[in-house]
Amino acid sequence: MYLSSLTDEEWSIIEPLLPKKKLTRPPTWSKRQILDGIFYQLKNGCNWADLPKDLPPYSTVFWHYKQWRSDGFLEDIMEILHQRVREKEGRKPVWTTLIMIDSQAVKNTCNASIETKGFCFYKSTNGIKRHLAVDILGFPFFTHCTQANISDDQGLIEMLTIYLDFFKSKPVELPKTTILLDNGYHPDLLVAELVNIYPQIMSKIQFSFVSQAIPGGKSQARKVWFCAS
Repeated sequence: MYLSSLTDEEWSIIEPLLPKKKLTRPPTWSKRQILDGIFYQLKNGCNWADLPKDLPPYSTVFWHYKQWRSDGFLEDIMEILHQRVREKEGRKPVWTTLIMIDSQAVKNTCNASIETKGFCFYKSTNGIKRHLAVDILGFPFFTHCTQANISDDQGLIEMLTIYLDFFKSKPVELPKTTILLDNGYHPDLLVAELVNIYPQIMSKIQFSFVSQAIPGGKSQARKVWFCAS
């Protein structure tokens, strides 16, 4: 049992959300044990091969991680849990009225392909840039990864374009979603580009600058970044 291991209560919530196993021979390792392996690696930042011996083999854990991520199960679980937390806090499960967006340039691993790398002169970082949109509770709404040389504006445009269906399906009678940005973004440019992609988008969102971080916002958001990075 590790600090990253699922409690019985957590497992009772997550188990029904996991994909059902096909009718084959009984598995050697349970899904709970595999999730404990995934969470151990994510919490401690170790190599997959360095997982403790009492957890499933790293090859098994990593295979399931890649499979569940590729099939969208991890993102679906995160979305469902996010909605439940928002409801518990007395908020609308989906249609948030406030989103904070920021980016972070980080180095690639040494064996990452050159196609995934880019040099960010502002941060003097050769690697990727992670673009993240979080709600007032600090949980991610949208995520996107680019090369580090991509500007914050372009990364935001790409991210909102990927999740454009969210804004298209938002009822027009609901209040606009305020998107908080820092001074690294240029709202005039963003509005012009986004309107070209979806002409009605500014009837559903508005941009605003934030001078100070929302307490717990970025730090909480980075804890759950694993689903996108």
